[in-house]
Amino acid sequence: MFEKTFKALSAPVRRDILNLLKKGRMSAGDIAAQFDMTQATVSYHLSILKSADLVREEKDKNYIYYEINATVFEEMLLYFQSFLGGNDDVEE
Repeated sequence: MFEKTFKALSAPVRRDILNLLKKGRMSAGDIAAQFDMTQATVSYHLSILKSADLVREEKDKNYIYYEINATVFEEMLLYFQSFLGGNDDVEE
C-alpha cells in the first residue's frame, strides 16, 4: 500500500527536502542550493518523491516548482490511526 512512500522516506536527504518544502513551494534550483550535491542528484531525489506522490510539480514559464502533497501524509495518518482504534473505516 505504501511501499513507494516508505522507500522515498527512507533516505535522509529526501526527508530534508520535504522539510524544506514545508515552508512552501520551491524551484529545483532553490532546493539544490540547500545541499552539497549536484543538480542531477537533487533531481533524482525529487523524482523519487514525485513517484511516491509526496510532492507535486508545477511548471511556470522556464521553472518547475515543487510542493508537498499533504494527501499522502493524511492517508498514512488515517491508516496508522486504524491500529489505535482511531478509524475503523480504513481499507488495506
